[in-house]
Amino acid sequence: MDRSLTAGTALFSAVFPTVPIDIDRGEAANQALQELLKPEYAKENLIDRVMRGVNQFIGDLLDQESVGVVGSVAARIVLAAIVAAAILAVVMIARRTARRGTARREGVFGDGRRTAAEHRDAAERLAAQERWAEAIRERLRAIARDLEDRVIVDSTPGRTAGELAAEAGRALPGFAAELATAARVFDDVTYGEVPGTPDSYGVMRDLDEHLRAARPALAAQAASS
Repeated sequence: MDRSLTAGTALFSAVFPTVPIDIDRGEAANQALQELLKPEYAKENLIDRVMRGVNQFIGDLLDQESVGVVGSVAARIVLAAIVAAAILAVVMIARRTARRGTARREGVFGDGRRTAAEHRDAAERLAAQERWAEAIRERLRAIARDLEDRVIVDSTPGRTAGELAAEAGRALPGFAAELATAARVFDDVTYGEVPGTPDSYGVMRDLDEHLRAARPALAAQAASS
């Protein structure tokens, strides 16, 4: 019986290296943060700094003396949770960065070319399905395409919503503030992960209708008067 117990203890110790857990979760997080603030990490990007800090923290724990088998098991559970959280954070940051970078490179229109009427029809269908963010994007694309077709703004591939609003606002100063607001709404639902709403879509739809009747000369006269 004694031999079996001794062998079992030896096997358990081999599977679960002995590490102490004499610090709580808050202290562990504080030590990791202090490590990341060291000057040698100043030139590293955020992901590299986080991973380096986690690796250093885990290494420091594993280098300390043992406090027993139970402590080792608990320590490994804590370490596993820390590593899983770090990996999840890195993956989320990487995905969000890639998604935003791709969306910004596509500009207002993205891939393909559609007419203003086609964008309006798509926006109305999406609004009927209460897919407000997508409807808002399609409505701004209708505005942009209509302004290009009427030569109020130049046809510029890859133009952002903000650039469209600035150029159209110079040609139609009476609508400059509304165009800037529309560009912010577009950016919010496209890049900022802000949910679209019926009210936001209504603002975009009304602007589209008003712009269709606007003329640069008339708008300039209205603004000056």
